[in-house]
Amino acid sequence: MAPVATIEESGNGTVSNVAEMKKAQSNKPLEETSLINPFYSPSAGNENDDDYQYAKYKPHFPVVNWNPLTEVEVTDRGHFADASKTALFSAARVVKHLTPAIGTELVGIDLRQLTNQQKDELALLVAERGVVFFRDQELNIHEQLDIARHFGPLHKHATTPVPREPGLEEVHVVYNDAARRPDASAFSKIELWHSDVTYEIQPPSTTSLKVITGPEYGGDTLWSSGYALYSSLSPGMQAYLEGLTALHSAVAQADGSRAAGLHVRREPIETVHPVVRVHPVTGWKSVYVNPGFTRRILGVPKAESDTILNFLFHQVAENVDFQVRFHWEPNSIAFWDNRVVTHTATFDFWPQTRHALRATPHGEKPESVEDYESRTGKVAKDRQIEIWKQQGIEVPQARKGLSRVRGYND
Repeated sequence: MAPVATIEESGNGTVSNVAEMKKAQSNKPLEETSLINPFYSPSAGNENDDDYQYAKYKPHFPVVNWNPLTEVEVTDRGHFADASKTALFSAARVVKHLTPAIGTELVGIDLRQLTNQQKDELALLVAERGVVFFRDQELNIHEQLDIARHFGPLHKHATTPVPREPGLEEVHVVYNDAARRPDASAFSKIELWHSDVTYEIQPPSTTSLKVITGPEYGGDTLWSSGYALYSSLSPGMQAYLEGLTALHSAVAQADGSRAAGLHVRREPIETVHPVVRVHPVTGWKSVYVNPGFTRRILGVPKAESDTILNFLFHQVAENVDFQVRFHWEPNSIAFWDNRVVTHTATFDFWPQTRHALRATPHGEKPESVEDYESRTGKVAKDRQIEIWKQQGIEVPQARKGLSRVRGYND
């Protein structure tokens, strides 16, 4: 079960009263500030407005109603990219892969100057590496949205805040300050791992987040590769998971907002997706479940579902071979492929302020291995095996019989 809101005081259900509550809290001693669950507890963010440079991007909760989302056609821009990514890489001073499995940093590129060809190559790079980082980026939120629209139609979140500045309802605001102290009794760290809004019919693809205010240290984000998780499994487990589907739910997120007295702009839905999906451009298989929104595996006994999900969730959160960790600086921006990675933030920076803006394009409907191979006539691949082949490395064969005891070397 994903965490839900745990704000201790209650308002009368209006946004203005939540804002008043937050303002009152800002005048309390630190030990009396509200305890919050950082995954679902929203922030009105009304403190220090007078002298805050980015007050117009602080959280706002418009009381509007949006229609249910319907399917839209999406063609991944990575299909149009040059596989060598020459246009993108030639514009960078440094191309630095951060781990073998996930994460690349590009140095020396001004995102405001990207051509459409370079944007396509960025989409492909993100699809292959999971997440790509840039620092010292001066692009504003409107320019960030323009890049995001190149990748697909933008998602509007049903519950989380948007900026106060009008016309930015497609922007997701991430905001924490001294008035919001995370409550460790309300959640476990594993529950905060998620891929964004996987309950949607067409969950996000190449998503971006820019930090505009952050602590000197702390507040990092970690990403975990679904490709690497799939590659780590035995052939039998891979085949078993490829035949399964799982339910993803928005209900807890909507309940968390309502518990905080906030309006839900679109009714929550639950959607069934394959447990292993195939990326439409790379053709690589990725485990597609997450603790934040995946509730159960369908068609199996509950005990089996709980056991399999618990195993996969712990692999996401605990297997460091699948992960990359990024320390943000103001004007850092990350692009990640929500179809093949999960992520979480560290909430070690309280009482400092951390403020970021996210742009979230829709991707295609998640496609199972069977559906992908039927549609394309291609064989879906294991990323790690493909990379070994490219490197001329003989693919290791699975051992049979008892495993040999090995020593541990650090």
